[in-house]
Amino acid sequence: MNPLTRRDLFAAGLALGMAPLATGLFAKDQPNAPDRALGRMFDDFTAEWVRHDPNLATATRYFTGNEQDRLERQLTPRTLEWRQERIRRARQGLAELRRFDRDRMTDRDRLSAEVMDWQLEMVVREEPYLDYAFPLEQMNGANVQLVETLTVKHPLQSERDAENYVAALGQVGARMIEAVAEARRLEAKKIIPPRFILAATIRQMREFVETAPARNPLVAALVERMSGIGSLSGGRRGQLRAEAEKIVATQIYPAWNKGIATLRAQGAQATDDAGLRRFKEGADIYADALARFTTTRLTADEIHELGLAQVERLETEMDLLLRRLGRANGSVRDRIEKLKLDLRYPHPASEESRAQIMRDIDGIIRDAERRAALLFDLRPKSPVIAQPFPRFREANAAASYNAPASDGSRPGTFQFPLRLEYMTRLGLRSLVYHETVPGHHFQIALQVENQELPRFLQTRAFGGISAASEGWALYAERLAAESGWYDGDLEGHLGQLNYELFRAQRLVVDTGLHARKWTRRQAIEYGIEASEVERYVVFPGQACSYLIGELKIIELRARAKKALGERFSLRAFHDTVLKTGAVPLDLLAGAIDRYASSTGNASGGVPHG
Repeated sequence: MNPLTRRDLFAAGLALGMAPLATGLFAKDQPNAPDRALGRMFDDFTAEWVRHDPNLATATRYFTGNEQDRLERQLTPRTLEWRQERIRRARQGLAELRRFDRDRMTDRDRLSAEVMDWQLEMVVREEPYLDYAFPLEQMNGANVQLVETLTVKHPLQSERDAENYVAALGQVGARMIEAVAEARRLEAKKIIPPRFILAATIRQMREFVETAPARNPLVAALVERMSGIGSLSGGRRGQLRAEAEKIVATQIYPAWNKGIATLRAQGAQATDDAGLRRFKEGADIYADALARFTTTRLTADEIHELGLAQVERLETEMDLLLRRLGRANGSVRDRIEKLKLDLRYPHPASEESRAQIMRDIDGIIRDAERRAALLFDLRPKSPVIAQPFPRFREANAAASYNAPASDGSRPGTFQFPLRLEYMTRLGLRSLVYHETVPGHHFQIALQVENQELPRFLQTRAFGGISAASEGWALYAERLAAESGWYDGDLEGHLGQLNYELFRAQRLVVDTGLHARKWTRRQAIEYGIEASEVERYVVFPGQACSYLIGELKIIELRARAKKALGERFSLRAFHDTVLKTGAVPLDLLAGAIDRYASSTGNASGGVPHG
């Protein structure tokens, strides 16, 4: 692969890389012996990978029968040894994969092999930086992921599912103790989170343990979802609930309290230095994170400058719309904040307002499904639902999407944080489009359902590819505006632009924190709320994937339009992007070029230039 360069990025204002044109979306030749062997390698290696990751096996329901049942009663270890073994396995997979001659592969197999190669290479490249992911933190720490694995991703459709849930619940305390041990190991190496991350994480963990066990999310999710299992007797429900409450009270809360005590003790050594630059290897760690999340070779400085340019463009466009609303005084930021307040739900902390915004979200999803039928031939069969985050996560969570299970046992799930900043109608529609229809749900659920893809791509067994998935979701936001979904709703259109502005500001702030020694206060003053800034501190580079991915998709659409002229079909373009799935951006470019070339050849040729 040839990762993208700065020259690619700025060409024509939007370009984010070019890939050579080829013929045919996918070659029509029949699989030969190497192709069948490659398919076996894909299947066998992925199965072994999933077999060593019970959380992944549970979320994807990868196996069947006794093997799946066994894995659903376990939780993935939170140890350094497990991560090192994962890297060893990735190296083994790369060596096996690279024995195959890619020149002999079909286009489809070659694309799959290149995606697997890229993903496993990213795992291997983590090795020097394993110490720089904090085991306990407010976004992705064990204190968050252990709860989400069970409450969102664990199946609960039968009595056996409920029994497996409780069995896995019995491992939560042990897995938290592993994370605490990791935090202490890193503390001995003077690698601890910034003081404000410690404070945010401690607040979150305290709220978790200060809830009565019967109302803890781990118990509440079990009780709520057991109510839909018709074959489960009331007596058995009561037994399982009582067992879950006991585990939470006697195992999980003590483990959480050990974590809280560890973080409190670290506070004495912590500083407010926010970015990776505070570490000796910080520049290398951040460069690796940017490469992973953007799938490009763009430097922090290049991304920072791109963000500044996009902020200027978007603020100019927003100023014009604000003036049309009679809001001409003050900065764009001040006028948008005033508009947010004017569109805030009344009594935003009340239970009625919390319920109303969730009803509104459901309505937006259903309306988007109707509108999307005009723009997409491919639409997922899996339903998508919206639910609020548990209360203990509200203060730190960002809206998110979880994929459906491949066997239909779990829908796509949009989680929404019901905190004050989100309790406004400004931008609500755009956020829902991003996370559900036609954003994440369309791309990710269709990838899960696409039987033409190797199973490792269907299940995202080696992880997501943020530039493609977040880029698509941000493209979906803009597509809605381009397609007239905001006609008659100027405030809604401003909300869409404000979310795009937010993604441009992220480029500036993320690179500012990690490459330019920005402080948390500087980032907040630039216009990003505190919980978001704290997200970038513990999840470096990921926030840069959104706008870079979106600009690439827009550039590829323009390229296909230029090549095909009147033969260009927006539906066919969307079909190609969605059938290709989440892949590195240069591989997506190649797929789009093959689509344009094959469509043009079938219609008499495409002028290239």
